[in-house]
Amino acid sequence: MRWMFFAMLLVFACIAANMAAVNAVDAKAITKDRLAQNFTEHSWIFVNGYLEESRILQTQKGFKGQKIALTTRGSGMATRTIDSEVFTNVPVTIEGRKAMMDEASLTISANYDYRPYTPPLTQSDLRNALCAKNYEVGSVFSETYNIDKDLIKDTKIYQNDSFSVYDISSEIQGTARIGQRVQKNAKTVPSFIMGGTYMGYAQIRSETIVGDTSVLTLPCP
Repeated sequence: MRWMFFAMLLVFACIAANMAAVNAVDAKAITKDRLAQNFTEHSWIFVNGYLEESRILQTQKGFKGQKIALTTRGSGMATRTIDSEVFTNVPVTIEGRKAMMDEASLTISANYDYRPYTPPLTQSDLRNALCAKNYEVGSVFSETYNIDKDLIKDTKIYQNDSFSVYDISSEIQGTARIGQRVQKNAKTVPSFIMGGTYMGYAQIRSETIVGDTSVLTLPCP
């Protein structure tokens, strides 16, 4: 029954979604450091095996602001591209009143082709892991690999007190796990939480820029 459910979701599915929302926030009611942290993301993956992915984007706590959630799980052959962003520090004037604009957007283009996947009975004890944190900006990036056959990896990270750049390019036969979290401080909600598990053969390309000086246009992988 479970495979039938995955098959309904993933067989020959082609998804294209574009969601965006804008909300005016009274500048007197909320200070800049209480708004969610800015970030932009551009990522692409190809998987022949099994994958689990989830993303949550939000701009404010509780029943305010914008919320976007995306999840995918199942086995088969998958190719997908995601562009997402949260921006919350753009000053505007609405009806003569100064306000801050908060915006969350996510665009996904994907092609899923269902087929069964059985993990290998034995797994290699060869592993690779990386974790990077920027306490000034409020960002965490992690990647771990269980290498069944091989791993080709090129990760670039740059951090300072104003922004962080996480750039990953990996090709693996095994299991890859990627996690990211963006949260300016304890007074705000996480503007971005992402987790992904990719088993079998996978190619992963991803770039995330966090901070008030985030770049709007990112290069293709």
